[in-house]
Order: sequence, then C-alpha cells, then structure tokens
Amino acid sequence: MILAVSTSLAFADRIKDLASVAGVRSNQLVGYGVVVGLAGTGDGTSALTTQSLQSMIAQFGLVTDAANLSAKNAAAVMVTADLPPFMKPGQRMDVTVSTMGAAKSLRGGT
Repeated sequence: MILAVSTSLAFADRIKDLASVAGVRSNQLVGYGVVVGLAGTGDGTSALTTQSLQSMIAQFGLVTDAANLSAKNAAAVMVTADLPPFMKPGQRMDVTVSTMGAAKSLRGGT
C-alpha cells in the first residue's frame, strides 16, 4: 500500500508546459585575454599582465619569475560581444577588445 501511494504521488511536468517564452534575447559574451606582439605599447609594469603572462607560460610547463617578465610588449584585455539570437555557425559578429591596463595601442598584436 505504501508503495502504491508513493508511486501515485510521483509525477513530472515538461518545462514547456509550465513556462512560456515571451520573446527572443541575445546573449552577452565576456572573456579575458592577453594581446602579445606589441611594439613597446603594452601595459609596461602592470602586475595583472605579468601575472597573466606567468600563468600562460606555466601552462606550457615552464617556470619563470614574475620579476623577470615585462609587459611592455603585452596587454591584458577584456573581450565582449553580443551574440544575437538565431546566429548561424560561421556568421560574423562584432567583438570589442578593451585594454585593462595602461597599453597605448593594440596595433600589431595577436
């Protein structure tokens, strides 16, 4: 009897039966990165950039001292984009890359 009662109380609803979608929205994408290959226009002595460089180098199995790193040719950046609804693979979208430190220019960087 107890088994029959607990089984009769168990049920499941589909999300589409409980909620309705009232429009389509875009998705905001945010990322962090380091632009390298700058011709002396990078962040200089930025602790954020040198720490990021040190972490990136460590991913390759190399050990470095942050005191020996210079960010004059690198810059910490924030990457943002608005992903529109129904975007198809290969479709182009606008991306904004903003410096987070004292970089003068990102020209020529990768």
